Parts: sequence; C-alpha cells; structure tokens
Amino acid sequence: AENGMLKICWSFYMELDIDLRLIFAILNGKVSEAISKKLQKNFMESGIDLTPSQWTVLLYLTEQDGVSQQQLCEATCKDKPAMTRLLKSMERNGYIQRNERVGNRRCHEVHLTMKGKLMKQRAQRVADRTMKQALRGLSHDMLVTSQDVLRRIFANSSDM
Repeated sequence: AENGMLKICWSFYMELDIDLRLIFAILNGKVSEAISKKLQKNFMESGIDLTPSQWTVLLYLTEQDGVSQQQLCEATCKDKPAMTRLLKSMERNGYIQRNERVGNRRCHEVHLTMKGKLMKQRAQRVADRTMKQALRGLSHDMLVTSQDVLRRIFANSSDM
C-alpha cells in the first residue's frame, strides 16, 4: 500500500510539472541555508564579526527594541538555549544589553547598544548585496508570488 501511495504522490507532482526535489529543498530550508552561508562568507570578507543569526536579531531589535528573550525566540524560530547562547555572544561583543524586566527577575529585555546599531548599519550593506545576488533574475511579480506562496505554506504547516 505504501508503494502505491508513493506512486500516487509522485504522479500528482508530475501532473503539476513540479520538481519535487526543489520543493523539498525549499521546504527543508536548503535555500535559506545557502543564503545564510553566502551571507556569512560576505560578512567575513567584509571584516564584519557577525553571524546570520546575530544579523536576524539585530534586524528584529532595530524594529522592536526592548523585547523579551522569549519574543526573540518566537520571532527567529530558535529555542531558549540557542537564543541564550546567541545573546550572550552578542552581549560579549557589545551589540546588545540585557536588562531584568521590572517586577520579573527571570525575564530580560534585550536592547541594542550604540555599537549594535552601528554594526547593523554596516552589515546592512553586505546583507543587501547578498540578497541582490540571491534574487538576481527574478522579477517583482515573481517575488510577490513567491512570498505569497511561502506565507501560505507556512500558515498551512503551522496549523498542524
């Protein structure tokens, strides 16, 4: 029965003229992984001491400074231990500051420092160049459609 189901699924994708390997690569994070590796390489070549994960936190804090570590976990899809390690590293580098939330010693608010803001500005140019490389050859309409499709896939998967 399992072999029959596999044939049905495969024929479904073939009828739609879809490259199943590409779909799985996208849905399993291979595209994101490739962009992250390129971003890391571009940061290193530019002398920027930042990881793609740290970059994501800098971006988020630029929009919403003073959020909790839990909010950062949710926004970046990282678990608490990984976020704690990431923030400790960023704090050592002087990019962020963590302060105890008034009335709750176990909750910390995370703030960008001036050094973090300057690093974000410097890294922004490299990140922009990296994304331009990754999106080369794609029209505005293609990007809008891709964004809509990925949002729908994410919403469908989040309901499971």
